Amino acid sequence: MDEFREQQAKESTDQKKLKRISDDIIPHILNLYGSSATPQDFEIYAPNATFEDPLMRAHGVEQIKSAFYSLPKFFSESKITEYSIQENAVGPGNGEVLIDNKQHYKFLGKDITMISLIKLSIEEGKVVRHEDWWDKRPLWNRETVKMPLLGQLVETARRGSMLATHVLMRFGKDPS
Repeated sequence: MDEFREQQAKESTDQKKLKRISDDIIPHILNLYGSSATPQDFEIYAPNATFEDPLMRAHGVEQIKSAFYSLPKFFSESKITEYSIQENAVGPGNGEVLIDNKQHYKFLGKDITMISLIKLSIEEGKVVRHEDWWDKRPLWNRETVKMPLLGQLVETARRGSMLATHVLMRFGKDPS
C-alpha cells in the first residue's frame, strides 16, 4: 500500500513539473497588449507568423512588431485586465492556446473595455498564427462569410491598414 501512495505522490509531483505551452508565451502577450513590448517579446513568433484582428492582417514578425508598437501611438493606456487560458496541446510544443480576456484602452481620455478571444496556434514552441477575435466573433475573411467577395474586400482593407501602419512604424524597427 505504501508503494502505491509513493507512486501517486510521484505522479502528482511530475504533473506539477509539466510545463504548459502557454507558460512561456503569456508574459509576452501581456507585454504586447500592455504597450510595453520589447524586442524579446516578439521571439515567441515563428518568422512567417501571421497576426489578424478586425483592423489588421500582418504577415511576418516585422509587421507584427509594427502592429503592437503602434498601440501606444493611438492609446494612452492599453492592457489585458482579466484573462483565462485554455490550452489544447497536440504534442510537445504544438497546440492551440485560447486566451479569453478583457482588454482596457484609453483613447482621447475615454475608457474603452473590450471582450476578446485571442487564439494562438503553436508549432515547435513558436506562435505561427495569432488571431484576436473582438467580442469573441470570428474574423471576416473569404472563408468565414457567405459572400466570398465581401470577405476578400475585408481582407484587402485589413492588409492596407497593416501596410500603412507598417510604414508609419518604420517597418517594424525596434524602438531605440
